[in-house]
Amino acid sequence: MREILGRRRRLRLRRGRRPDHLGAALQCATEWDWPVLPGVGLPAAGGRGDRDRGCACPDPACAVPGAHPFDPGLLAATADARMVRWWWTNRPDAPILLATGGRAPCAVSLPAVAGARAMAELDRLGLDLGPVVATPTRWSLLVAPYTLEQLGELLYAKDRVPGSLRFHGEGGYLVLPPSDTGSGLARWERRPPAGPAAPWLPDVELVVDTLVEASISTPDDGSRLHY
Repeated sequence: MREILGRRRRLRLRRGRRPDHLGAALQCATEWDWPVLPGVGLPAAGGRGDRDRGCACPDPACAVPGAHPFDPGLLAATADARMVRWWWTNRPDAPILLATGGRAPCAVSLPAVAGARAMAELDRLGLDLGPVVATPTRWSLLVAPYTLEQLGELLYAKDRVPGSLRFHGEGGYLVLPPSDTGSGLARWERRPPAGPAAPWLPDVELVVDTLVEASISTPDDGSRLHY
């Protein structure tokens, strides 16, 4: 009984622990050489807007509340530890945004239910996956950097590419765990392996067929996954 109560107490302590945004941002920047920057975030408690739908930016109809660049802009993304530390020391709860493309990973995102089905199919096929970011509404598979020309060639051969499938390439961005945004907390569905080495990433052509098929076969009705 004491052992069970001890486990429950440790679990409560872990759940109550404040997410370490600075540590996560520094890992991305200094260990993996991924350029990051703070997202705009959610309204402060008691401020304008509803936390579930509001955003700290001036746009009351923001489509991605909390999870986009604002000040600084996307071009400020960096892997410099001093800048990263300054940003998150001043804004410790700011979402972490990865500037995709170039030397950094790219990503493909799709609605959460379709993403879960796609990952199950990729696992059945025995394909190795890199890190996967999940929110209650969308899942994002990180892939090796690709160019717009490469992506265009892959998609040109498709009869249909659903609008619910989004590609985060050069000039794009992706929210990373443990960020809190208007659509909920971001977490690792597939966590990067422990250690300082940058996570391995699959080529986009290995996964795009399965992601397209899962997006076509799964209605995008705004469904959410709960965890």
